Amino acid sequence: MGLEVFEDGALPRWVKVRQTLDAQGVGDVAAAVAEQFARPEILGAIPRGSQVALCGGSRGIDKLDQVLKAAVSEVRRLGADPFIVPTMGSHGGATAEGQLQVLAHYGVTEATMGCPIHSSMETVLLGTVEDGVPVWFDQTAHTEADVVIPVNRVKPHTDFHGPVESGLMKMIAIGLGKQKGADTFHSRGFPAFHHLIPAVAKFTLGVKNIPFGLALVENGHSELACVEAVTADRMWEREQELVEIARARMPRLLGEEIDVLVVDFLGKDISGIGIDTNVINRYYEGAQPFKPVIQRVVVRDLTPDTEGNACGIGLADVVLQQAVAKLDPIKTNMNSITAKAPEGARIPLTVENDRQGLYIALACCLNLDRERIKLARIRDTKHLETFWASEALVPELLETGKVEVLGEPEEITFDAHGMFSHA
Repeated sequence: MGLEVFEDGALPRWVKVRQTLDAQGVGDVAAAVAEQFARPEILGAIPRGSQVALCGGSRGIDKLDQVLKAAVSEVRRLGADPFIVPTMGSHGGATAEGQLQVLAHYGVTEATMGCPIHSSMETVLLGTVEDGVPVWFDQTAHTEADVVIPVNRVKPHTDFHGPVESGLMKMIAIGLGKQKGADTFHSRGFPAFHHLIPAVAKFTLGVKNIPFGLALVENGHSELACVEAVTADRMWEREQELVEIARARMPRLLGEEIDVLVVDFLGKDISGIGIDTNVINRYYEGAQPFKPVIQRVVVRDLTPDTEGNACGIGLADVVLQQAVAKLDPIKTNMNSITAKAPEGARIPLTVENDRQGLYIALACCLNLDRERIKLARIRDTKHLETFWASEALVPELLETGKVEVLGEPEEITFDAHGMFSHA
C-alpha cells in the first residue's frame, strides 16, 4: 500500500528527547506501609483476633504486590488475620478465576502474600441510594471480614472528571461491587460517576466497617511515590486533594499541536481505557479542550500484560495488524459491554506495517504543513520520559524548559518489512 502524496524521503527527521518528570519515590515500601499502620488512629482500627479483608487488584499499579504483602504483615502484627479479596469490578473476564489470574500476573498469590485469597463474583445488596441505585458489595468481604481495607491508586480517571476519580472511593463503590456494581454504574453512564461514586461510597462506609484505606499515588515515571492511610471520616475530603496531587505528578505530552502521535503499546496495564485520554486529549466523541491538540493517533501493538484486552483501541485512527491479531474478543467485548462503550472495541483503519500506518495517518490530517510536520512517537501513555519528536515539534518542547535533546536528528527509516528501524 502506498500513497503518492507521501513518497519515501517526504517524512520529517526526528530526534530522541527526554523530559523531566516528577521523580519522588518510595524507597522502602514495607517501611512506608508500617509507618502508616503505626499512626494512632490506624492502630486502634483493627481489633486483635479480627478477620481483615485487604482489597486490591486494579491493573498496572506500581509495587502493588509489595504494598499488599506489607499490609498483610502489619495486620498480623496487630494480632488480626488477613486475607485478600480481588476488588476490580468486571476485570478478568468477570470471573473469579480470571480475577485470580489478574492478581497472579502482578505477583499477588497466596504463596507470595502468605495469606488466603478469596475470589468470588458473588455479591450482596447493601441498600440503595438516590433514585433506587443498588449498592452491591463483595459477599466474602461482607460475610467473612470484620474489617475491610481498600488498597488502591489515586489518579485522574480517563472517562470522567469529578471531585474524586480513580481511588479508594471508586474501589469501594465499584470494585467491591464486582460485575454487578460495575454494570450498575456504567448503565447510568460516565456523566453520573462524579456524583454516584461518592454517594455509593459514603453509603457503604456508613454500613460496613471500613475504618481506612491505603491510598497510593504515583510519580511522573508511573512509580510509587507515596502511601497514605486515609481514614473513613476524611476519605471524601482527602481523596479530592490526592487526585490533584496525582494529576500534577502524572506524565503528559508537551507542546501545542501534534499532527500524528505514534503509540507503541496499548493495554489495560497502561490505562483502564488502554490509552490514557488525559495524555492523548481525546475521547470517543472527539478532541478534548487541552493541549497538545493531536490530529491522528497510530497504535502499533498491545502490551503482553493486557492479555488480549484491547478495550480502547477505538480511540486510535490507525492500528497495525499485529495489534489486531492479539485482540481477545471475549475479554475486549466483556469490558466494552460492561462499560456500555462498544465504540471502545471498534477496529480503526488496519495496516500491515509502520510505514503504511504513518503515511496513512499523515494523509488523514487536515491543513498539514508538509514542510513542518509535527510528529511524536511514544512507548505508551504511562512512560513519557523519552520519546521521538520531529524537528518541527522540538522548539515547542524546548520552550517549556522541561525537555532536552538527546542526540542528532535522524531520518525516519524502515526495515525490509516496513517497520521502524528505530527502537
